[in-house]
Amino acid sequence: MRTDLIRKTALTAAGLAFTGGAIAGPVTAAYAASDAKPTTQTQTDRKGHGERELGVRYEAQPNFYYCGPAATRNALSVQGKNINVDDMAKEMGTTEAGTNSINDITPVLNKETGKADAYHSVEISSPDADGKQTDTLRADIVKTVDDGRAVVANIAGTSTDTDGGTHSYEGGHYISVVGYRDNGNTVKIADSADPNTASYWITVEHLADWIATRGYATS
Repeated sequence: MRTDLIRKTALTAAGLAFTGGAIAGPVTAAYAASDAKPTTQTQTDRKGHGERELGVRYEAQPNFYYCGPAATRNALSVQGKNINVDDMAKEMGTTEAGTNSINDITPVLNKETGKADAYHSVEISSPDADGKQTDTLRADIVKTVDDGRAVVANIAGTSTDTDGGTHSYEGGHYISVVGYRDNGNTVKIADSADPNTASYWITVEHLADWIATRGYATS
């Protein structure tokens, strides 16, 4: 699998602020993790009814460059697992430059899930997702969530949620996808960057374009 297009540094808004990047959004959000209490979100299980939401034991990331390990930890929490983010960061090769690629996260998801083929990486190599790529993402999210797992996605740029909120990660970021509704046309995000916006809903079209040039880990 080609990895050159998705091996890009993943920094949060705070990370970009410290490296001089211009970006909208809170620049101190990532550091709120040490004071934030984990929150258990209610699980809505309506498999077969066009919607399903997994229960997440959310934690914000402890620093500006841990979005990869934090997104993975939040994703694994839907399986009832509580993995130390420092341990995962070591396995992923995370540094202050971030986590290089979704391909560094997929093996950790497989290891902690206990199945070598539980997850695989999918690349959206084009600058914007086309209809086929969006349809594939939608189907992947529905299948993964119905299997009781969360998707982890590497994103970049700015997108808008269904409530009109703007989320900007021009240098890159990792998020978890933990639910869907309307047969997967709208998906729920768990975002480790800021506990004040720990979760939100976004259309799958917007998410696909957010992932474009990068990739995601899915069942």
